[in-house]
Amino acid sequence: MLLGNVIVDFANWIWGYPLLILLLGGGLSLTLYSEFVPFKYFGHAINVLRGKYDSADEKGEINHYQALSTQLASTVGMGNIAGVAIAITTGGPGAIFWMWMSAIVGISTKFFTCTLAIMYRSKDENGQVHGGPMHVIKEGLGKPWMPLAYLFCVMGLIGCLPIFQTNQLTQVIRDVLILPNGLGTEFITLGENQYRLTDVYTGLILTVFVSAVIFGGLKRIANVASKMVPLMIVIYFVVVVTILVLNVTEVPKMLWVIIEDAFTGQAVMGGALGAVIVAGARRAAFSNEAGIGTAPIAHGAAKTDEPVREGLVAMLGPTIDTLVVCTLTALAILITNVWQTTDAVGVTLTSNAFESAFPNYGNYILLTCIVFFAASSLFSYSWYGSRCFAFLFGEKNKHYYNYIYVATIIVGASVSLNTIFNLIDGSFAVMAIPTMISTLILAPKVKAEANKYFAKYK
Repeated sequence: MLLGNVIVDFANWIWGYPLLILLLGGGLSLTLYSEFVPFKYFGHAINVLRGKYDSADEKGEINHYQALSTQLASTVGMGNIAGVAIAITTGGPGAIFWMWMSAIVGISTKFFTCTLAIMYRSKDENGQVHGGPMHVIKEGLGKPWMPLAYLFCVMGLIGCLPIFQTNQLTQVIRDVLILPNGLGTEFITLGENQYRLTDVYTGLILTVFVSAVIFGGLKRIANVASKMVPLMIVIYFVVVVTILVLNVTEVPKMLWVIIEDAFTGQAVMGGALGAVIVAGARRAAFSNEAGIGTAPIAHGAAKTDEPVREGLVAMLGPTIDTLVVCTLTALAILITNVWQTTDAVGVTLTSNAFESAFPNYGNYILLTCIVFFAASSLFSYSWYGSRCFAFLFGEKNKHYYNYIYVATIIVGASVSLNTIFNLIDGSFAVMAIPTMISTLILAPKVKAEANKYFAKYK
């Protein structure tokens, strides 16, 4: 299909070395420029997250914990299950190493971008404050830079669509529940394409479920996310750690495979080291969104008047979703060897790993986890997209985005993974450009704010 080819070609082109330099190089420069400040205050960040410094009198809609939960609801999702599998199949085990490197520099990126999200918030016509890269550009850089704000929002409308999460959730439901029971054999034809009828039904059910939450606004999304996120991480953590304990002698070997392959890329890329780095960085961006700009939208709604506190809370995200959850997923796939013994891609590869470790019921365990992961992501991305829509078309019109959002759930459930995967990837890449440019320009403002805050804290 011509449009699908254009989307794939664009995504591969935009994720070239200039963007890698902007994301990885930018994150490294922020780490050095901050003198490793984010890494020095992990303990303080946890105290902020626990609510030690919460105040009901400060501006914002949600507390620190709810802001991080909303962010993690979108990042600790399909990017950590399907995204890791895609990274390994496209870049080999070495891609995981470069996901780690992206996450480490992403800690500083998250600190800077989410501190800025509080420093440069805008008020809407109802007096409510909002943050995010578009507001940072508007309030911090001014009118000459507004095209970057509009670019971010336009691509955010596409990048935040639920099609990838829906696609992968539908895929695992089809592989685990529908096809093994002899169902899913009926198709409908639209134009030149055929769509499995059960996939359409799955999309309709998801549409109803997601609509019940997202039309309740940010507070309902945050409340649901704050309850789902800890549960889903604990369940997934326990199951994958069990796989690793059962194969404990293989863990050091697989860690070495990841490190060795990171610098040779010989597993699947024929020694193309640059391609391995690209694969890792692309999947890390989808996993933790550091530098993409969605997380600052969530943290920009936090109830706080101390920008640095929110930056510290936000930096915990890459640690949890990439350094912990993605590593667990990668080790499960590598230890069970399904990445070499099957032709599966995406979430099906992870499903095969679980089934290999727990015959007859591993698929069902993963399906349970995926329902939580995908649902939480679907809630959070709707909020991000509606904030972009509100910036472009006004606060009173933001609810229209939700109608578009739920309508595309059925599309995501029915079309091919490759097209969807590259559409979201390409959109995220473009979103990173205004986010990182504005962050690097305004980095001295963050450093000055941090110096003032930590002097007071000490």
